[in-house]
Amino acid sequence: MTTHVTVVGAGLGGLTLALVLSRNGVPVTVYDADASAAARTQGGQLDLHEHNGQLALEIAGLTSEYRSIIHRGGGAQRVLDRHGAVLAELPDDGSMTRPEALRGDIRRILLESLPDGTVQWGRKLRSATPLGQGRHELTFADGSTAVSDLLVGADGTWSKVRPLLSDQQPTYAGMSYFDTYLHDVDERHPEAAKAVGNGAMYALIPGQGFLAHREAGNVIHTYVVLTRSLEWFAEAEAEAEAEDGGGAGAAAVRTRIAAEFEGWAPELISLITGGETAPVLRRIHRLPNRHRWSRTPGVTLLGDAAHVTVPGGEGANLAMLDGAELGQLIAAHPHDSETALAAYEEVMFQRSEAEAIAAHDTVELIFGAGAPQRLVELLNGTGEDPA
Repeated sequence: MTTHVTVVGAGLGGLTLALVLSRNGVPVTVYDADASAAARTQGGQLDLHEHNGQLALEIAGLTSEYRSIIHRGGGAQRVLDRHGAVLAELPDDGSMTRPEALRGDIRRILLESLPDGTVQWGRKLRSATPLGQGRHELTFADGSTAVSDLLVGADGTWSKVRPLLSDQQPTYAGMSYFDTYLHDVDERHPEAAKAVGNGAMYALIPGQGFLAHREAGNVIHTYVVLTRSLEWFAEAEAEAEAEDGGGAGAAAVRTRIAAEFEGWAPELISLITGGETAPVLRRIHRLPNRHRWSRTPGVTLLGDAAHVTVPGGEGANLAMLDGAELGQLIAAHPHDSETALAAYEEVMFQRSEAEAIAAHDTVELIFGAGAPQRLVELLNGTGEDPA
């Protein structure tokens, strides 16, 4: 009998795996902590790359659906200095090399392609316990349980499945970012809209800066990145709580963040202060570049659960390729899952190590001592792409 696959986590990697399995006749169930598919926003735009993210969607049979959700023109890039002057600029060339699409839209086309009932919502995993012979008992926050024949942890940075394989815990990467949003930007925030342009905008100095995207729907989504200690961010959160949360708390956080950019152009500061929603803190953690484990029967990991690292532009792409390739291998060995998992891990380990090293190089290029000049040289064609 074909092995039933249990996936924990309905992110892009877990859903890609589930869809490839489903389309190859392999039974699969996905458990996710969210109450529903619409329980929370899914983040901003992603540029899926031809050799990994787009390849994964091709394997899953979703190329045409993906092309329908691309943000045309969103691939433009520009670098500004702290005073708002343009240092380098590239238009969207219209190619399919790295087109932009909203993460939520990519997730939607994956979910819509799965059979009803594949994803079980509101099932937050508390623990996974080995039962022997590759089987595991899953215990959920609502008190329910399930038993897996083949378990895949696609549950992100703080994976509850990872301890079955590895005692490694993610460590703080030394930097974090705040998500901010401006809406109806052409009418309500014209100066910020002009500064960001039609695609991605980078305004950087060593250790901090703005990474902003013009998204579909007249929205600017900004990552305000700061190289600060965890204690600094805890103090920012404490200030918000001291203001009793809500609007006053959000205003306190905006004021604290904006103070770190004193002297920057007003249109850049407005990416912090002009938002209609509270800034959301995202602490960045990472596993070792060479995170590996010994082959353990009946269980493996994909995406951030396996190889979370600093943001270098490949995280979602790698998770989706992990899922697609793992799905293909399980489908090719329906009665021998250990052969499938061993083959998957051999390739995934090497790829994720190389990409983790490249991600660190990318962060150094963007936020290192040479910022923003090295990025300017890259966009002008005179620098070396770390990828």
